[in-house]
This record gives sequence, structure tokens and C-alpha cells, in this order.
Amino acid sequence: MTTYNLLLLPGDGIGVETIAEVERIIDFLNKAGRVKFATDTGLVGGAAYDVHGVAISDADMDKAHKADAVIFGAVGGPKWDGVPYAVRPEAGLLRLRKDLGLFANLRPAICYPALADASSLKRELVEGLDIMIVRELTGGVYFGEPKEIVTLENGEKRAVDTQIYTTSEIERIAKVAFDLARKRGNKVHSAEKRNVMRTGVLWNEVVTAVHKSYAPDVQLEHILADNCAMQLVRNPKQFDVIVTDNLFGDVLSDEAAMATGSLGMLPSASLGAADPKTGKRKALYEPVHGSAPDIAGKGLANPIATIASFGMALRYSFDMGAEADLLDKAIAGVLAQGLRTGDIMQPGMTKVGTAEMGSAILAELQKLAA
Repeated sequence: MTTYNLLLLPGDGIGVETIAEVERIIDFLNKAGRVKFATDTGLVGGAAYDVHGVAISDADMDKAHKADAVIFGAVGGPKWDGVPYAVRPEAGLLRLRKDLGLFANLRPAICYPALADASSLKRELVEGLDIMIVRELTGGVYFGEPKEIVTLENGEKRAVDTQIYTTSEIERIAKVAFDLARKRGNKVHSAEKRNVMRTGVLWNEVVTAVHKSYAPDVQLEHILADNCAMQLVRNPKQFDVIVTDNLFGDVLSDEAAMATGSLGMLPSASLGAADPKTGKRKALYEPVHGSAPDIAGKGLANPIATIASFGMALRYSFDMGAEADLLDKAIAGVLAQGLRTGDIMQPGMTKVGTAEMGSAILAELQKLAA
């Protein structure tokens, strides 16, 4: 029996509660017997700062490097607002992405049929929505140097964030997007700001070249990032795969998420380059939502995004597509039964908490797998 090593990093806030529901899914799969998941748990974010004085320790980073996949909860909260910038909770996630080389962030925006009326957009705009946003994750303005706040001679302060991209960084993320499109609707929108940003000019040129040499069979459309944001509200179903840089990807994926009804619904995968010898990729899976400190510890959080993130791990890291499909069907089935956490509550539905939603999904999964 194949054994896979999982590192669980619950982090802060509701991350602790939602990861607990994933552990129940893992236990079920272990008992099913096809593979075994050996799990270890580490600290990240504010939880790591409280113990180690950093957002993630070297020891837990070593565990992440050795794991077959990392399952991440959430980080941050007002408790750590005053800590030094270099060790803020979010620095733990950024280090994981950078040190593991997780350059490709896959963020699906899927509207489950039962939630079409939960979106802030009209049903006809979101029913059947299935978008994949491919966000470059280790370059751009989040990592470019210099990044600083300096005091000028006149006493004013000046802040600088630097947007940097190289040809190779754009080429590799474009190839990921084209590969995904071939398995989906065969269409890619490349979003940048070539009209005002030099990095946008390069992005446009490189994606065009990769399309010509690597994926001429895939339909490619270029779109300005601000127009893409508008179109996601006006007509989101026109999109299949959107590939974009780190900053725009952050913004556009959150916007697309809300079209589905709630940030609490959507998973993500962050993948590294394939190992030349084994073909395996470093990978981290996390919900799109944050730590939600206002409801943390109250048993109110929606665990679906974290559970679905583990589903993406089954699909992309462990070649367990059949099990991932069952988990997706279990989530859809529970929603069709009318169960809702507070963030997606609708009139006439049954409101449940974190554990109740997790139990319902597990029970549905057990039924489907029987």
C-alpha cells in the first residue's frame, strides 16, 4: 500500500476548525485502504509567532519540504497586528510559497447548483459557473525588491513596492494555464495591464509567444486586468481559464469567488515545478478565505473550502481523481439537501455549524463510496 506524507498547518482562527474536518475525511480514506495518509502537524502564522517568534519555524519548513503535500488552514488576526512586518503571520505563507517554489496557484470558482441564488449576482449569470484562475505566485510585486518605506530629507515618507517579472517566470505559468485549458474548455484569457505597465507589455509578449509555440490548439484572448474584473461581474461564464500575475490574481480570484456565493466555498492549489526524475511537484492546498477571527472558536465556520482543497490534493498530488470526484459530489449532495453554514444561509434552508457540515459531507462521502 502506498503511503503519502501530509503536513497539516492549521494556522490561526477558523483554520484550526476547518482542518479538523479534513482530518475526518483523511481518517475515512485511510480506513478505506487504497492508500495511507501519514499526517504530521506544524505551526504557522500567529500560532507559530507565539511559540517561535517567527511566522514559521525552520523545523516546520523542513517538514514541508519533505511532505508529499501541505494542507494549510489560515493565518492572521488582530492579536498580531502589532508584530514586526518581517514576522507577521502572513509571512509564513509567503515563505512556504517561495521556499517550496510554488509558482502556480490554481483557484477554481465553481457555483454549485444549490447555491446559484446565494450569489450576489443573478442566477442566470452564475448557474453552472466553472472558472479556473491561474495566478503566478512567487514573483511580481509581492516579492520584488526594493520593497521599503524610507523617510525623505523633507520628512515625508516614501513607500516602494517593485513589480518584477522575467521571461521564464511568465513562460512556465502560461504553460500551466494552457495545459489546464486543454482538459477544460480549451480557452485562456491572459490578464495584464500592458497599457500602463512595462511588466504587462512583457507578459503579453511572452504569453503570445508561448501560445504560438506550445499551445496553438488552445484559444487565447488577451484582456486588460481591470476589464477582466468588470467582465467577471458582467458575464463571468464567458471565461474558462484566466492566467495572470501575482497581484491581479489575488484580486481577480477573490472577485470570482464571491460570484459563487461565499469565499468560504472555494479551494486552491499551489504547485511547484515537476521534478525531472519523479514528475512529482511540491504542493500546498489552502482555502481562499482568511482566518475570520470574528467567528473563530465558535463552530460557525464553513469547512467546505478546506475540504475541497484536500480534494484538489487528491486530484493533483495523489492521482486519486475518482476519490476527488466523489468528494465533490458529496459536497454538492449536502448542499442540495439544504444544509448551510451562516455565510451561505438562505431562506428555507437548515443552518448548521462547522462540525455538522463536516459530518454531513463525510456521511454523504461514505454513502457514495459504498
